[in-house]
Amino acid sequence: MTEYRELGEAAWGWVRGRIGDDDGPWLREDGAEGPPGDRDSLYAGLAGLAPVLAEVGLSRELTGGERRLAEQITERLATQAPTRREASLYDGLAGDVTALRLLDSGREDVALRRIAELRTDRGWDTTIDGLGYEGAITDIIMGTAGIVLTAVWAGDAAAAETAERGGEALLATAEETEGGLDWRMWPGYRSSNPNFSHGTAGVASALAVAGRALDRADFVEAAVRGAEHLLTVADQADGGFVVPHTLPYSTRDVEPVTYTWCHGPTGTSQLFAALARAGAPTAGGQDVADLRRRCLRTVLASGVPARLRPGFWDNDGRCCGTAGVGDVLLDAYQDTGEKWLLDGARLMGDALAERAIRDADGARWRFIEHRQDPPLLPPGVSWMQGAAGIAAFLLRLDRVLASGLDAPVPDRPDQWWCVPDRLRTTRAHA
Repeated sequence: MTEYRELGEAAWGWVRGRIGDDDGPWLREDGAEGPPGDRDSLYAGLAGLAPVLAEVGLSRELTGGERRLAEQITERLATQAPTRREASLYDGLAGDVTALRLLDSGREDVALRRIAELRTDRGWDTTIDGLGYEGAITDIIMGTAGIVLTAVWAGDAAAAETAERGGEALLATAEETEGGLDWRMWPGYRSSNPNFSHGTAGVASALAVAGRALDRADFVEAAVRGAEHLLTVADQADGGFVVPHTLPYSTRDVEPVTYTWCHGPTGTSQLFAALARAGAPTAGGQDVADLRRRCLRTVLASGVPARLRPGFWDNDGRCCGTAGVGDVLLDAYQDTGEKWLLDGARLMGDALAERAIRDADGARWRFIEHRQDPPLLPPGVSWMQGAAGIAAFLLRLDRVLASGLDAPVPDRPDQWWCVPDRLRTTRAHA
């Protein structure tokens, strides 16, 4: 067993021991009610355990306890789907679709039907507390783009209508710029977060993927124009590609440029893979395969995953840190065969091994918030911000190193187009 696999298994063991705790996914055999808040989401709850189970199942046979956990997650998500009101990918029903399809393909239909019921002409109105907004959001995490990607990934006729109507809602919210099209999290939002999770790169990816699946040339054209807007605001010096975290520049005490899946070239590279998939080989006269490559070279040239200064690289998770970078590098490696991408993924794995906290309970990681004293945060459990997502990356890295380019990929709605269809463990529909 390699160090990556051993560490991934240790992290997964620690996660399983936290299910039902106050700060993790909530599932209790005694039926006790959990603390307030959504404990079932893909981002931070039970649904986020599904892609880990899918990855574990490719590394070895699931134990009886793991099979029981998969059954419990499936039953819980499928049972509550008909009454859920939040439709989004990382906080709602589209995340349920993801988990159900990964664990028990066919059970996701109930969640897809509920998403269709909740659709409005604007897309899907958010129910997430604390936003100060109750209308339709555009983005991957909380909004229409993530739902469109999920519907295309799910792939049946009813889901196709959801994807088409959602794509039309995204077209209606596009903002013309000097260089192309931009999307804010919602119309009138105070700023633009132009990268993958909350802005133009993610929305354009959804339109490109849906445009190909639905034969909607207008969707693909809008996606290209979104990429062209990014070209006008990107720094392409020295053969790189990086777009600011926020435009206009944020006055918050954060780095103006980040390199993550959520707000940096790691995630934005997926737009250029989506354009290639949609049959759009160029944007603004530049080759999209080269733009994808430039994004990832920029990430590795930045110094990631070293913690060069307070606030530069304080997170090792999927959304905002090391595991997310590593997983995207593996996608690109398995798509192109370029070894420098695998070397980059190993660099991320080595950093995770160095920073792991290990004891008899397993392995976990403590991220840093440099603006608080003390700066170390408690270890997280979740898919996007904790040990669950890190475990899945480490197990996948081990499999790719052992099996090479043909290692199967437990694909998900927000990345499946980045790898060859023949590698996907869900059936390729698009």
